[in-house]
Amino acid sequence: MLAFRRLLLGLLVLAILASPVVVVLNGWLGGQHWPMKHMKVTAPFEYVSAESVRNATAPHLKKGFFAVDLNAIRHSLRTLHWVERAEVRKQWPDTLIVELKEYRPLAVWNGKQMLAEQGSVFAMPKTRLPTLPKFQGNDLQAQDMVAFYRQAQPLFQSIGLRITELSVSERYAWRVVLSDGLVLEVGRDAEDGRMARFVSLLPKIKRDESRRLVHADLRYTNGFALTWLAPLPETTTANAPTTKGLAPT
Repeated sequence: MLAFRRLLLGLLVLAILASPVVVVLNGWLGGQHWPMKHMKVTAPFEYVSAESVRNATAPHLKKGFFAVDLNAIRHSLRTLHWVERAEVRKQWPDTLIVELKEYRPLAVWNGKQMLAEQGSVFAMPKTRLPTLPKFQGNDLQAQDMVAFYRQAQPLFQSIGLRITELSVSERYAWRVVLSDGLVLEVGRDAEDGRMARFVSLLPKIKRDESRRLVHADLRYTNGFALTWLAPLPETTTANAPTTKGLAPT
């Protein structure tokens, strides 16, 4: 009996000693005794606003320094538009440290989502978007489309043009639409230099201002198939017929 009483007494002492830890972890002290007074946020703030960060974190800070749920704060921050990654930690005695990485938008993805420069696909924000090219493909091709765009865009910029639309088929046939409306059928062998050769010749090809180049098929070994649109006569309103030709390289 004496041994049993000693065992009970020992268990009671352990429970008393352990109770403050349970109280702190469960947030019984809450924000009343250990309030979170400061929040330091590191972010580009190019698309994410400081107000949205504050609104996402404020409800979680009421529990106080010891009981604040960092995982819940991370989840709230990651639900914000433009937030790619969120890191959160506490700094004694009353500060929350937040580090955010924003998506850097590259293109509108399939008309419904956004494609980031990193190749990530993310939700379309409700805010006003910058002017971006339109990409069409499946999610597994996103990284390849980013790589193609980075290779091709400087070529066209060198002659005063830019890519406004880019699409790729399931068999990796590339199609490009430029800022002047010119449509390019690049085909599957986009890296064999034919696109660079076409860009180098394009200023010469377009010197004839009496007609407008509207389509170029680059899927030829020794040249390009070109489609021209003749300008409308002042006295008519119907489109003139197109003509096609082969430009040797």
